[in-house]
Amino acid sequence: MATGRSNQLIKQIGEYLVACELARRGLLVATFSGNVPDFDLIATDFKGSSCPIQVKTIKGGAWQFSIDKFADITFDGSKQLIGGKKPLPIRQLVCVFVLAAEKYGEDQFFILEWSKVQDILIANYSRWLDSHGGVRPRKPDSLHCAIVERDLRDYKDNWSMISSRL
Repeated sequence: MATGRSNQLIKQIGEYLVACELARRGLLVATFSGNVPDFDLIATDFKGSSCPIQVKTIKGGAWQFSIDKFADITFDGSKQLIGGKKPLPIRQLVCVFVLAAEKYGEDQFFILEWSKVQDILIANYSRWLDSHGGVRPRKPDSLHCAIVERDLRDYKDNWSMISSRL
């Protein structure tokens, strides 16, 4: 099981990998080390235009979330009902998912709009709930959800998403 320290290291690795990649692309990057609630980095071009970026990093497995951050969830007994989408914390927020590799240079990056992350999570969660009659089998009140690499394949190395925002 991961410790708080190892989780912090993975988070930090991801943020600095993304900052490095953006700097290689000619952008100035400010990191906030978790001190800003809704984003981790801001990338700025030579004109002063900026783009807030959320970074999510794992070493393997899936990126973990809680569905109630993305959609209104209500309960009918043990059955979960998915309502409307929650408002986005920051319009046009970009998310970079990082799959951190053991070897230098083998890291993978998936770049997409936070609104698309919301769509993917809600669709996946809805499908999964439907396959179980709306009731989570082991823990009916759990709101756990996840994104796996195959959900993000279309967004691999999509760095133009960030430059198009500047």
